[in-house]
Amino acid sequence: MRRTFAAILFAAFFCAPAARPQAGPVEGGHELQIWSGGGHGINGSQSGDGVWNVGLRFGLILTAPHGPGFLRGRLEYAVEAVPVFWVFQKGSTAYGGGINPFAFKWALDTHRSVVPYFELGGGTLFTNVKTPPGTSQINFTTGGALGVHFLRSKYNISTEVRFMHISNAGMTNLNPGINTIQFRLGFGRFSQKE
Repeated sequence: MRRTFAAILFAAFFCAPAARPQAGPVEGGHELQIWSGGGHGINGSQSGDGVWNVGLRFGLILTAPHGPGFLRGRLEYAVEAVPVFWVFQKGSTAYGGGINPFAFKWALDTHRSVVPYFELGGGTLFTNVKTPPGTSQINFTTGGALGVHFLRSKYNISTEVRFMHISNAGMTNLNPGINTIQFRLGFGRFSQKE
């Protein structure tokens, strides 16, 4: 699994500039993507926990390029369905799914086949067992990401590093939360407005 992931990342970074790019994000267009990511807890009592998830994304490009200098870019609003979400925790593995009703992405306007972006978002996670143990089966996720789209002739590949916080927001007395750093790989397409 690790070798396959490494090979895909290698191909994304070194082969993407050779292809003729698609138009990329444009105002009024949308993004469709399937993605998978995973990572590990980074601090506190849950630092030994790991996560892996798979999701589908639908985004709307809301603006034309604007902003100063190298920060000039476009704003995208997106929703994600996360039908697979595993949390590998002490004592048990939690299986679940979720919905991320908001994600705001700022894609830089590079006019090239490489489009850097940053994103903030969050949602709700439902699991079959309490996550972390002794807390709740309903949690909330918040996070941010730094990533890059590699535009190909019809599709794009994206890679990103994402920080995600999983917490029950005080619904139970115990709320240690899980802070993770994840690596995500996506395969998608930007469709242009009609």
